[in-house]
Amino acid sequence: MTNPELPTPAPHTPGNSRGAYASAGVTNSQLPLSSRERVAQALRHTEPDRVPTDFLATPEIWKRLNDHLQLAPAAPELADYIDPAREAIMRHFEIDMRLLSYDMFCRPPESRMLPGAVVDWWGTMNRSTPNRMWRQRLEDGTFLDIWGTHGKIVYNQFGGYEEFASWPLSFASSADELKDHPWPQPDWWDFSPLPWLVQQLDPDKKYWLRFRIGSVFEIAWQLRGMQEFLIDLAATPEIPHYIMSRLGEVYVENTRRVLDLIGDRLDMVYFYDDVATQNSLMISPDMWRSFVRPHHVKLVELAHSRGLKVMYHCDGAIYPLIPELIEMGIDLLNPIQPDAKNMDGRKLKREFGDRLAFHGGIDINHTLPQGTPDEVRAEVRDRVQNLGQGGGYVMASSHHIQPDTPVENILAMYETALRYR
Repeated sequence: MTNPELPTPAPHTPGNSRGAYASAGVTNSQLPLSSRERVAQALRHTEPDRVPTDFLATPEIWKRLNDHLQLAPAAPELADYIDPAREAIMRHFEIDMRLLSYDMFCRPPESRMLPGAVVDWWGTMNRSTPNRMWRQRLEDGTFLDIWGTHGKIVYNQFGGYEEFASWPLSFASSADELKDHPWPQPDWWDFSPLPWLVQQLDPDKKYWLRFRIGSVFEIAWQLRGMQEFLIDLAATPEIPHYIMSRLGEVYVENTRRVLDLIGDRLDMVYFYDDVATQNSLMISPDMWRSFVRPHHVKLVELAHSRGLKVMYHCDGAIYPLIPELIEMGIDLLNPIQPDAKNMDGRKLKREFGDRLAFHGGIDINHTLPQGTPDEVRAEVRDRVQNLGQGGGYVMASSHHIQPDTPVENILAMYETALRYR
């Protein structure tokens, strides 16, 4: 199912003013683009009518925006899968992208539920979009995700944050000892609602839709424990190879099944793996090539074989790997954290902007939580003018907007007028 490089223009709807413009005698070249067309044009490194946008935030921010804006819920028919209050905020800010994710569709066998545990679709603090996310909540209040990572919520003065409660695979001294872990199988997911869900969410094909599929490096160390995992890479490499292979096999098959179902309605496959700190890579480039890259390549090749773009998320100072990410076929890099080493937007645009598009860039560490609304507006203008030059930019925060961010700064960031160059 090959997705055309440029989507077919959507028919006139209340959210699409093409009909009104046409009746006024305005030519096609002067018409505002649909969100889907806007992102498609930006990713072809051609300037669209305005820079496209995306939105990701912590639960506290979603709630405060909902309280402030007092919007009517949007798409209530999707409430089993998508929070109508959050979708209303997306529409209010005229956000161009929508995300669907593997963890909206988990259906593990009952035998994998622990005694006293319940399924919790809405409670995780990692839910940065309108989507539900599967968790198995245990009697002690901690929770497991579908892979078996074990988390807990820790509260601070601004809200809650998820930390790890234990490392389920920390006991192993060899790969053989890992085989009894309840490794998920592709049949632990039921993607059959996807065609209906996409049709209800986007009947006029106006949004840019991406599907989020998971990570190998991150989930692997979250199961094993960061310290043990990093030691394993050098001392017992068969352990990380085994864990990441078990994960990667499921990601590829799940992606294949999703693309078979809705590949003609998707625009992008999205995966993530944080392999960098603020100042450097977490592992050497050679280790990355040996352990991580082969799994990413399989996902990129599968997506490209169906005509879809690929988005990759890595926090921090990923600069040393960017040439190889481009070589792999990454189309859109997120989140462009400007305070990380060598991740200044102007530098990235100058060196890679003709081959790679960028997503993010609005600073969540300083400007958004600590700046004034005018300082936020100035940073948005800077990113739009520089990263947005010649296309190749989606304006968003440099990670999920954090709980210490004033609502006024978020409203300033998403003023529509700032998106025009």
